Amino acid sequence: MKIAILGTRGIPACYGGFETFAEELGVRLAERGHDVTVYGRSNIIRYPEAHYRGVRLVILPTISHKYLDTVVHTFISCIHVLLKDYDIVLLCNAANSPFALIPRLRGAGVVLNVDGIERKRAKWNALGRLWYRMGEIGATVFPDVAVSDAKVIQDYYLETYGKKTVLIPYGARTEKIATTAALDAAGVRPGRYFLYVSRLEPENNAHLAIKAFEKVKTDMHLVIVGDAPYSREYIEGLKATKDPRVVFTGYVFGAGYGELQSHAYCYIHATSVGGTHPALIEAMGFGNCVIVNGTPENREVVRDAAVIFEENSEADLREKLQAAASGGIPVDEYRKKAVRIIEENYTWEKITDSYEKLFRECLE
Repeated sequence: MKIAILGTRGIPACYGGFETFAEELGVRLAERGHDVTVYGRSNIIRYPEAHYRGVRLVILPTISHKYLDTVVHTFISCIHVLLKDYDIVLLCNAANSPFALIPRLRGAGVVLNVDGIERKRAKWNALGRLWYRMGEIGATVFPDVAVSDAKVIQDYYLETYGKKTVLIPYGARTEKIATTAALDAAGVRPGRYFLYVSRLEPENNAHLAIKAFEKVKTDMHLVIVGDAPYSREYIEGLKATKDPRVVFTGYVFGAGYGELQSHAYCYIHATSVGGTHPALIEAMGFGNCVIVNGTPENREVVRDAAVIFEENSEADLREKLQAAASGGIPVDEYRKKAVRIIEENYTWEKITDSYEKLFRECLE
């Protein structure tokens, strides 16, 4: 099949979950003999070659603006698609659902990954939330097939819009990296730090993790991995912590990210909005003991393989962190359970199988 992936910032992944998704899925589809193209944004992707790991890259301009970046680039990409003869177009993000009509004009089958319920994110104003609400409605009308990455999201679309979506979760690897260069750069030691990873936006609750950790009695560190292009004031507030144990690394990808995940004592997942969070299942795949915010989406993923704190509760998170730091939690048992959950449900090979099967059904 000739397959195009649109709606992400592009690959090689250097931003977030959708970008990693596009890379992991695109590369595997290409390895299976499909002709795969991933569209990227010129303000993000600086990769100089026309192909990356067997995937063709098309880098197009956009407008670097919080409310315009995604939709402008996807619209331009869909216009470009009209000049091609793709069999399948995989669109990412419900905000892009209106553009699904454009590749369908060319005869392509269109699959839309809706992601989570994005309009609940604090960064959006009233207009942004309205656009995402319209995107959710559009996801039930414009693509050939809509995909949810969590049962909670699948249930939401069914109950709210009467639309049955296809459930295909996010993927993760199950391996550790022995090297420690990223730890050396951060000034931390293997097994002596808690790890937090996300875009640093309010609904991802980095502030909750920091405030809870500040009250924990331990000589371990808290390593905060991530950044965000439109949250400067919030990030400055995070970095105003007086606790010297809190370390900010900014974005870390590739081997460095794997090193930090591989050598953490525990992983803190505090996000409150979204479906299957990439960083959460990646942390489980790397064999971490995960301490997770007790939202329905997070509970669905971790099952019995994580320590769950009361939803958005700083006090309960502090209590769980203190118990972990003091040896009151069977960390090794949770690590083994986490890897087993990923191996049984979330490997990238299984995710690729599911998308490949869906694409063929869409064409048929």
